[in-house]
Amino acid sequence: MAEVINMPRLSDTMEEGTVAKWLKKVGDKVEEGDILAEIETDKATMEFESFHEGTLLHIGIEEGDGAPVDSLLAIIGEEGENIAALLNGGGAQTSAESSVETESVSETPAAPVAVSAAVPEGVEVIKMPRLSDTMEEGTVASWLKKVGDEVEEGDILAEIETDKATMEFESFYSGTLLHIGIQEGESAPVDDVLAVIGPAGTDVSVVLNAPAGASVAESAPQPEAVAEAPKAQEAASEVQASQNGQRVLASPLAKKIAREKGINLADIKGSGDHGRIVKRDVENFQPSQATSSLPAVSATVEATVPVAAAPISLPVGEEGMEEVKNSSMRKAITKHLGASKFSAPHFYLTIEVDMDNAKASRTQINNLPDTKVSFNDMVLKASAMALKKHPQVNTTWTDEATIYKHHIHMGVAVAVDEGLVVPVIKFADQLSLTQLGTSVKDLAGRARTKKIKPDEMEGSTFTVSNLGMFGILEFTSIINKPNSAILSVGAIVEKPVVKNGEIVVGNTMKVTLACDHRTVDGAVGAQFLQTLRAYLENPVTMLA
Repeated sequence: MAEVINMPRLSDTMEEGTVAKWLKKVGDKVEEGDILAEIETDKATMEFESFHEGTLLHIGIEEGDGAPVDSLLAIIGEEGENIAALLNGGGAQTSAESSVETESVSETPAAPVAVSAAVPEGVEVIKMPRLSDTMEEGTVASWLKKVGDEVEEGDILAEIETDKATMEFESFYSGTLLHIGIQEGESAPVDDVLAVIGPAGTDVSVVLNAPAGASVAESAPQPEAVAEAPKAQEAASEVQASQNGQRVLASPLAKKIAREKGINLADIKGSGDHGRIVKRDVENFQPSQATSSLPAVSATVEATVPVAAAPISLPVGEEGMEEVKNSSMRKAITKHLGASKFSAPHFYLTIEVDMDNAKASRTQINNLPDTKVSFNDMVLKASAMALKKHPQVNTTWTDEATIYKHHIHMGVAVAVDEGLVVPVIKFADQLSLTQLGTSVKDLAGRARTKKIKPDEMEGSTFTVSNLGMFGILEFTSIINKPNSAILSVGAIVEKPVVKNGEIVVGNTMKVTLACDHRTVDGAVGAQFLQTLRAYLENPVTMLA
């Protein structure tokens, strides 16, 4: 019996996942424990194993697409098994539901008709898909196939406009397009009949309950194919327009590969339906194909510049922009930090720390064999020790109580390509400077290569964000919930300072503490910073 695989919840905060890559394709044999896909969560990209054996019958979320947790990801079952009932929502409708749907069809002749419970062997009913988590209805922007056309698995059937974007809709089946249920420009709710695919010559009246008064010609392939001919011409002209620079027709995977390789899709000639650019076109593209036309373009531009009495240097160029789909991680960062900023009343305290002794101590420590300590390690150690003396800062606010954490788990903000992650060093106060440095290096490295585990980014009680290595002198951060505070660390700068009544060259560093005023008062935050400064200005106290 076929098994439905839903989008898994791979982290405690995950609400949506994106399929980064499929390791199996429809028709492949799957063994228990095989890796089905790589799924990008709000924290990392993780391998997803199959817990079932059989044949991969259906893929519900294509590479690069995101979907909410529990959305249909795939179906695994016996080879050749009919999964139409699973795709159509679990079986036949009740008579009451059927009658209601038939009535709605009678009122609007152009609307899709209801599906009969008796579906002939080999015939697949395609429903209006739910292409976004908030989509309730879709509009067919254009059909790329017409009734009577042969359809291969993976072909683009139509472009569907959702509440968020216009997306290409691929066929999961091979056969002949027997029926189109929603015409171009028309809208219909999710799960209404979009099309029917099956063997050529199949009588679709067996599949569809025709509305009262409908003519027999509605289900006959030849007249409908003739009616679709002008639309096919429109699609062809649309493709021609894309070749003229207005729009490029390409598969989602082709777009992804082209973006990764820095290739302009307008330079590629597509080999797919209607000139559509597919994966092999991008992979086989040679840049020299595009450069041959550059001199002619340049000459044309020069010829269009008007002749003036005196030479005028005019900027010549082409406006451009690129729309990059927000990753699951970027969406999660936005939601998490927005919830923190707009729920926790932030206030900020800044102090300047004398780092002369810290620099000297670091030099001495790093002269020891097999030892490497950074200034960030010293800040982490000083923060952990200061938290032990000021437990009010190591808290979490709830509506009922303030939770005091007796353990110190230090979050360390790390920049990655997709945004920001916060690996957590457990029991940081119990680690030495060199142990802290080793832990940070290991966690940060695995975070950047997407090898870090979700539980290694959970449970922080305090967070440190350091932009000093980028030359940032001073900044503020948004508190990393459920923490009550976050420390922003700036760069160490060499400048004139006053010591013992004389102006001398000194090294200073600014740090800013962002506090949640519900748990940390101004005086508490100030006392924490005074203790932090004392440790940093006298590093020997951290070695005791």
